[in-house]
Amino acid sequence: MSNWNRVFKPIVVLGVICIVITGALAATNSVTAPVIQAATIAAENAARAELLPEAEGAFTKVEGVEVENVSDVYTADNGTGTVITCSGKGYGGTVTVMVAFSPDDTVKQIKITESAETKGIGTNVTENAEYWASYNGLPATQALVLGTDVDAYTGATISSRAVNNAVNAAIEAYNAIA
Repeated sequence: MSNWNRVFKPIVVLGVICIVITGALAATNSVTAPVIQAATIAAENAARAELLPEAEGAFTKVEGVEVENVSDVYTADNGTGTVITCSGKGYGGTVTVMVAFSPDDTVKQIKITESAETKGIGTNVTENAEYWASYNGLPATQALVLGTDVDAYTGATISSRAVNNAVNAAIEAYNAIA
């Protein structure tokens, strides 16, 4: 048996397979990326409209806000509030939170849009709208203290801290634009 059949032929065959698979993945990505991006934008717009329905879906993105863990800042065109997208480090990964602020400098409400927290523990915080409601009406003038301003969810302290840290980042960004 020659070296070609034993050594080089398998290398060439595997190289060709890798090139074909890479091309197929690149083609699939080029087709699906715009669809995924459009779906993400639509979901974000729907979440903003849900958090601040008085804005009637008309928001303007605020540029130049440089606060750690804050990704987007939008103000309602009719002056009814601000919605800020932020994140915090949870137990299972990043927790993404949208925070709506009223013009009277209070937290109107929050919504967790993404989370990789542990089922049955961290999800008690990230999927529980009753827990989210504990932020409603709190002042947006200073950072909120977990255990004082907002109670931590028993058994999910790390997830509670992630949400609180994200809300505090949103408060910092809100105060930066105010």
